[in-house]
Amino acid sequence: MDIDAEPRPVVTSRGITKGLVVVPVTLVLIWLIASVRTVPPAHVGLSITLGSVSNTALPSGIHLLNPLASVVLFNLKTQLLYTENSVPTQEGLNVELDVSILYHVEKDKVRDVYLALGEDFEKVLIIPELQSAVRGLTSEVSAKALYTSGRTEIHNKLVTELKEKLTPRGVVLEDVLLKGIKLPKQLTDAIELKAQAEQESARMEFVLSKERQEADRKKVEAAGISAFQKIVSEGISTQLLQWKGIEATEKLAASTNSKMVIMGNSKDSLPVLLSSSNTENTAA
Repeated sequence: MDIDAEPRPVVTSRGITKGLVVVPVTLVLIWLIASVRTVPPAHVGLSITLGSVSNTALPSGIHLLNPLASVVLFNLKTQLLYTENSVPTQEGLNVELDVSILYHVEKDKVRDVYLALGEDFEKVLIIPELQSAVRGLTSEVSAKALYTSGRTEIHNKLVTELKEKLTPRGVVLEDVLLKGIKLPKQLTDAIELKAQAEQESARMEFVLSKERQEADRKKVEAAGISAFQKIVSEGISTQLLQWKGIEATEKLAASTNSKMVIMGNSKDSLPVLLSSSNTENTAA
């Protein structure tokens, strides 16, 4: 008998049973953990198992799926897509037009978007359609229209055309933003010079209009003065002047001051009244 030999562990039936129970429980926990999928808020997910895409989208929250399944997420929030476009105008000039669009993916068509366009649907569909629409519209308008009031018309046409292209594909267009337009320097200078000339012309027209109004005012004023003088001259007669002279003489004669009355040398002459002080000064 070997005294140095180590004792062998004794395996009981209870230990075997416990081990048989722990292994399945562990496998179940691993299966559950591997099956849990989380979809963030304002997102939907598509479950893909061995190349098969689920028919319904997964709403936000926690889901138990096949551990072999993967989940493709789609954002349902409003997305901003910015593009820089170098496009020709009606005159053949190249302008730089910065355009942004606001859009979101339609929830009920997420599966169709994924199957037809994939996850990079922006590069596959939205950006090419946007660039094509911008290029087509700018080629129909002048560069000055892009720089001034024509932007509203371009905006409305872009919205209409892009909605027709994107809505059937599951992408909802919210708005188109024309953020910036950069024209060639020569054209910008020409537009600014023309605008300055138009402003100067409008200013001169205002000055001329004001001068015309002032001339009309002076003409009316002169006509009024002339009419007044005519009325006055027609109303003054020799008899009236003689009568006014007699009235003045009577008032002077009725005063208490000493005076001298010198009669005219004709029947039409009015009397001249001199006070005593004036007479003394004359005599001296």
